Amino acid sequence: MTPLRDPAVNAVIDKLVAAQQYPAKDPRSGRERDPHEYSEYGFSISPDQGDLIYLLCRGLRATRTVEFATSVGMSTLYAAAAVRDNGGGTVIGAELVPAKIAAARRNLAEAGLADYAEIREGDARVTLRDLGGQVDFALIDGWLGAEPSLAREVIEFVAPQVRIGGYVLNDNAEPDFLAYVHDPANGFVSVSLPLHGGTELCVKVADRRER
Repeated sequence: MTPLRDPAVNAVIDKLVAAQQYPAKDPRSGRERDPHEYSEYGFSISPDQGDLIYLLCRGLRATRTVEFATSVGMSTLYAAAAVRDNGGGTVIGAELVPAKIAAARRNLAEAGLADYAEIREGDARVTLRDLGGQVDFALIDGWLGAEPSLAREVIEFVAPQVRIGGYVLNDNAEPDFLAYVHDPANGFVSVSLPLHGGTELCVKVADRRER
């Protein structure tokens, strides 16, 4: 049973789960591939990861969260439902592919959550540089590639914008991302969870120490 009890939101999530598909050759393993060529594929989190996002954001009383990348809005639905149920707030998303942004916005509107999400179009390494203040929760789940991974590049400038006590959830367990959060100097402690083939849950316990 999901902790998210809104029938309208769950109906959209169920629709996205039923429509989930992957190309025969997973393109995410090579940054040289063009994400625009896969605009019809929603590379999304799993529902159990979504339930975790919802619970974490409720427990944090989160009002501001960020995600890389939005895709068709699966993760956005869980985070936006949480901030709404906490009394209001915003999910800041980043997505490169216009067709996916349009799909995410349709899904949010259908779920009644459009007022709780801001999707920024373009390269997250640009659009998420300034989040306008501290965030309570961050999802790092972008396109895989050679090191430095996009996850590593994004966490380096998102981490200072996560409040102490806030969480970061990483879907793909990229080795250089793990190296960053496992380094005590960067202010995180983390644990690997057996969700969706490997999920890293990190909590920020201190600000980054300058070397």
